[in-house]
Formats: sequence, structure tokens, C-alpha cells
Amino acid sequence: MRISGVIRYVVLLITLLGTWFIMQTYFHHSWKSISLRSWLSATNKPSSEKLPQHKCGNQKSCPQNYFAFKIISGAANVVGPSICFDGLVLMSSVKNNIGRGLNIALVNGTTGQLLNTNTFDMYSGDIKKLETFLQGIKHGTLVLTASYDDAATKMNDKVRAFFTELGSSHVSELGFRDNWVFLGAKGLMNKSPFEKHIKNDKETNKYEGWPELLEVEGCAPRKMD
Repeated sequence: MRISGVIRYVVLLITLLGTWFIMQTYFHHSWKSISLRSWLSATNKPSSEKLPQHKCGNQKSCPQNYFAFKIISGAANVVGPSICFDGLVLMSSVKNNIGRGLNIALVNGTTGQLLNTNTFDMYSGDIKKLETFLQGIKHGTLVLTASYDDAATKMNDKVRAFFTELGSSHVSELGFRDNWVFLGAKGLMNKSPFEKHIKNDKETNKYEGWPELLEVEGCAPRKMD
């Protein structure tokens, strides 16, 4: 018993000495190489320094005299669209100012000031309301549009002509449950480069009965007087 007890103590002593040696030669060196200041600066580093933040969450910043924007269509009839302009969310589910059909925000093309937001039910609504709205848009106004659920059932030739004048290339093709995002302007001389359209096609739809959502972002030039 005495011999076995001595052996156990020797083994325990060797284990303790080995552990102490490893701690001294590896962990002590590692902790010495990391100062408290560098550790705190790494953990408290602002997120803006880790990843550049651009207006509307865009991939890049816009140059002077340009407005950043992002337009996201709805996803099926479940997730609503959103419209952001110059870093401010103009329309979204959180703001509770969106609806089925077309969601439109009007912005002063010179100052960037929000002029109006409205939604138009394109499945069972009164198309005359949209006609009046589009007809009243003043020269130099930016028009940001996002579809949700269905954007075309009630659409007529007159409404399509209005959007074409605003710079749309795809509104003439817009059909039942298609998705569409668009930024145009009253008085635009050319077709807008800020437009996306995807057809409702049961063979390619991401959601049952609806295509995938669309997103367009970029820099809209300020209208200079």
C-alpha cells in the first residue's frame, strides 16, 4: 500500500509539472503577445469601420449631385415592397404605407424632398385614380415604383403611355402578377436605366404563382436648374 501510494503521488507530481510547463511555454507566450489595448480596440471597433455603410445599404456611395436609391418589389403576396431614397425609407411594411398593386413615391429631382407616396390596387381598384395621379406629376419629379402581388390586371393603355413618358421600357409588357421595379422622371429625354421586370411564369416562378422579387439600386442624377 505504501509503495502504491508513493507511485500515485509521483504520477500526480509529474502531471502537475507537465501542465505547468505547457502553460508557461505556450499559453503565457500567447497572452503576452496580445495587449489589453489591442484586444479592447478589436472588440469595440465600430461596425462602420469593419464594413463601409452606404446610403440605402447600396453597394457603393454616390458622387456629388447624385441621389442614392434602392427599390425592392414585393415577394408574392406575403412580403411587401420597399423604397429608399437618399438614405431614407419612403415606403415599406414597417412604415405601413404600402399596398397590393403599384407603390409609388414622388421626389423632387432637384432638392430630393419627398413630395408624395401612394398605392394603387391594380387587381380590383379604380384605374382612374392612378391616371389622375400620373397626369398630375410635375416636370423634374422623380418617380420610384415597386410592384406587389399584382401590378397589371387593371392597367390600361393610358397608364402604360404615362409610364413610357417617364422613361419605362417594360411597362408595355407588364402582365398579371409580374414583378416590376422602376425609377423614372417627368421630362426624361431618354429611357431610364433603372428598371427591372420579370414575367409570371409557372415554369420559372420562385414562389407558387409568383416570380422572385426584384431589386434595383443606383445613383440618380440631381436635376440642375
